[in-house]
Parts: sequence; structure tokens; C-alpha cells
Amino acid sequence: MSGIRYGEYIVVHRLDSGRVAELVLDRPGRMNAVSAELGASLAAATADLADDSSVGVTVITSSSERAFCVGADLKERNGFTEADRKAARPVSRAAYAGVLALPMPAIAAVRGYALGGGYEIALSCDVIVADPGATIGLPETTVGVIPGGGGTQLLPRRVGAAAAAHLIFSGRRVPAAEARDLGMVDFLAPAGEARAMALDIARGYAANSPVALRAAKRSLRLGHGKDLAAGLEVEDAAWHTAALSDDWAEGVAAFNEKRTPDWPAYRSTVDSRY
Repeated sequence: MSGIRYGEYIVVHRLDSGRVAELVLDRPGRMNAVSAELGASLAAATADLADDSSVGVTVITSSSERAFCVGADLKERNGFTEADRKAARPVSRAAYAGVLALPMPAIAAVRGYALGGGYEIALSCDVIVADPGATIGLPETTVGVIPGGGGTQLLPRRVGAAAAAHLIFSGRRVPAAEARDLGMVDFLAPAGEARAMALDIARGYAANSPVALRAAKRSLRLGHGKDLAAGLEVEDAAWHTAALSDDWAEGVAAFNEKRTPDWPAYRSTVDSRY
């Protein structure tokens, strides 16, 4: 399957006539440990996807049988000076911020280990599908640091403040079934089927208006934590974006004509490099 490669460790494929983008973490020999190169490539890939209005949904997967991602490359960082750590921080932040800033729905398909920054990549997505054999956690405090890819902010939004505090303070690794019960992941797939389930969910989302999907995500993200009146203003702005778009006209016409919508954003030609 062809695709666009970003550096050595990230590849993006377009599936379903381009409506679904699959971003593959492709450093299996190191279980996708986030090196400076992988982080920079992840930031570049997500920036390109964010700029492509023809992408309906992004799914993040792994080429490793053993891990989604084990987090920061501690072998690379072993021996880093304080200056080295400071210099590496902007690259690391850009990698996780790029996933979080994806304007379309994003789904993580997790198998094996999703630890530290690896789980933070998944946390930055909207939906997490996990293999029943997955192991999930934020163990940064066990190596003298804290989650720095959004974990201290995103995990409480999923599981509540007290549960997140316990998970982060303890650094505990959580089996997939318990992680689902806690709300750390959303769906448990049959064994070996996390990627397939994630892609099935993505195809369902991508059948809907790409303009509406992005507007809905923006409303969900920006409205979270605001008081109700402010949240409704965020929703109103997002509603205007969708309701005044060509997708609204196409959706209403398709409904009345009893046909499948032909969403305008999907009419563009997918880059021939994919």
C-alpha cells in the first residue's frame, strides 16, 4: 500500500477514496519510541492533514505488533544535559499538539503498549479503540518527570480529577479491560482487530459531512469547560459554519431526493502520491 512518508518513522495512507487518512507510527524496532525525528515527522504529518479539507477522519495506528507507542525515547535522552532537554521540548510539544489540533475526528487504534507519550498521542484523539491485550498508562513519575504531552490535562477530562491523579502519581500500567471501565479508552475490539474496528468507525463518521464533522469537533473542544451560556455561543458559531456551507445544501437535497450525499469537500482529487 503506497502512501506519503514523513522521515523514516511516519507514513500516511489515504483509504476509502481518500476520505479516511491512516497515519502509521512506523518504528517497530523501538516500539515507536518518540525520538526527535519521529516527533518532528509526526508534527509535519499532522500539519499536512490539518490543511487538507478533503480528509474526513484520521486514524492513528502502529506497524508494531508489540506497541502502539511506548512514549519518549529514553535511550536517546540518556545523558541529555539540561540544555539538551530544553532544546528538545519544543519538538516534543509540537508532535503532541499536532495530533490534538487535528480539525477532523481522530481515532487511535491501540494494541500492545500505549505508555507515557504513546498514550498521550491516543489521548489527543477523540476516540480510542484498544485491543484486549493492550497495556495503558502514564508512568512518567517513575522516571522523574511528569506527562508532558497533554496527559495531566486530557486524562482528567476523561476519567475525572481523582482517578487521573491516582493514575499519574502511581504511574500504574492498566490492562485494557480496566482502562475501558475507567474511561481511559472507549472501545475494546476483538483480539487483533483494533485497527479494523477503528477504520470501521472512521468510515461511519466519514460518510457524514466533512464540514459538519469539523464544526462539531470544534464546538465540542472549544465549548468544554465553559459555562452553559458561553458554550452555546461556541455551538452557535459552529452551527453557522456548517449551516451556511455547501454541505448543508447538498445534505438537504440528498435527503429530499432519497440519495447518498455527494459532499463537495470529497470531490477533490486525492494526491497521487498516496
